[in-house]
Amino acid sequence: MAEIIDGTAVAAAVRAEVAQDAAAFQREHGRRPALRVVLVGEHAASQSYVRAKARAAGEAGIDAETLARPADLSERDLLALIARLNADDGVDGILVQLPLPDHVDEGAVIRAVDPAKDVDGFHPENVGRLVLGEPTLEPCTPAGIVELLRRTGVETSGAHAVVLGRSNIVGKPLASLLLRRGLDATVTVCHSRTRDLPALARQADVLVAAIGRAGFVTADMVKPGAAVVDVGINRVDDASRERGYRLVGDVDFDAVADVAGAITPVPGGVGPMTIAMLLANTVEAARRRAAV
Repeated sequence: MAEIIDGTAVAAAVRAEVAQDAAAFQREHGRRPALRVVLVGEHAASQSYVRAKARAAGEAGIDAETLARPADLSERDLLALIARLNADDGVDGILVQLPLPDHVDEGAVIRAVDPAKDVDGFHPENVGRLVLGEPTLEPCTPAGIVELLRRTGVETSGAHAVVLGRSNIVGKPLASLLLRRGLDATVTVCHSRTRDLPALARQADVLVAAIGRAGFVTADMVKPGAAVVDVGINRVDDASRERGYRLVGDVDFDAVADVAGAITPVPGGVGPMTIAMLLANTVEAARRRAAV
């Protein structure tokens, strides 16, 4: 049976460290690191995520405020709001919750955020630094995955890491992080058009599932003893639950746990780490801005 990688416990440790760093920043600069979260519309999942982020930030000693706007907010007005936050010297981090309404160009919004305040790590300038291996604000979910691997002793140096999914949010940046000196993995990125994907997955010492399909990774796709990281969050109907559904990952957890050496659960694996790394990015952004 695989060792369960407890993302909730690791995230709690990261958040405790962030709280210490935030307190030190406040002592030195007379104010708390400041995060502003922009929420457009009433997407239920987005509202839930934003509440969790704001609560965690407050607990870590970060000045967090959510700026909620209606779904019909124009792209022009959203860009104007971002410009005001960019110009506000009291704001260290800006997060625009995705997805945005269809009439808004997400790319334009991402590019509008000051790279120095881009705590999501999505701005092209920060992405470029990431690919080049330069210090930058790293995307929260990939950074959280790397932190999970480091803190739970999963060996990456010389290991073959296979990433299922090529999104700009997880797959691509994670591949860049795993290739960095100090992690030194050999990385294969697979996607929906990859030929014989199961065979490639079976080669992985570290297998990351970020493909967005419930139970996609089955036991016969996993190398015995591999570390399996499940990034997926999928709703499946479950009449036995009060809310009528339950959350599952991209991995068939019970079957794969019998084969893998270590595995992250859903929930309680990667998700808590994403929020923890957002908080870490906010404090890091505050420090960098104060040092300029």
